Amino acid sequence: MLFGHNSNVKIGEVLYHVQTEDRGTSHAVIDTMVYHNGRVLHRRANSYFDLLPLDAAREEKLKQRVSAQHHAILEELRSGTLKLAQHAVPVAPTKPSADGGEKVPPSSSATRDSLSLELLNTKTWLSGKRATLQVLVSRKENGAAVSGARVTARIEGAAEPAQYATATGLDGKAQLAFDMPRLAGAECALVIEANNAKAQARLHFQLRAKPKVPASE
Repeated sequence: MLFGHNSNVKIGEVLYHVQTEDRGTSHAVIDTMVYHNGRVLHRRANSYFDLLPLDAAREEKLKQRVSAQHHAILEELRSGTLKLAQHAVPVAPTKPSADGGEKVPPSSSATRDSLSLELLNTKTWLSGKRATLQVLVSRKENGAAVSGARVTARIEGAAEPAQYATATGLDGKAQLAFDMPRLAGAECALVIEANNAKAQARLHFQLRAKPKVPASE
């Protein structure tokens, strides 16, 4: 059984359509897209490989995840925190600091360095138009696997912005699988990020016109 939700959200004079679908066990992805006038302004995809193979209990968990993702997007859209391809909805202004300048988030370099993020299949991650990222998240100081870390991937320069996410298992490994979007930017890149509490790590691979192996900048 495939689960899904469809909602219309009007913000000011702008009407958005939000669609969330289970792409089926062959893809194991919960896919949410935000449309305006037929154009995709945002896409979010989360893997549910951890629930396979499905049984009655896991199917119920999947149903809950689909619903939770859909309502999370609705809430972000209503609050103005969702990043859209074009900002049809006014974004809340940055709070000024005491000296009149904008507040700048503190540097995360200290926490960023505590995680190690590795793409395990650098030579085979792309097959045709299908991307399969196998990653490992570990502690930089001792190499210990990090379970439960959130791993996200996106293609900078894609014609339609999309982000794919999953979580690492007990062995610190995770897999993200998705169809490569159409590239529209002059400089395109595969960006993979890992987050665990305040610790972060990031990989950035420049993409060529017909990428086979991502080459680090």
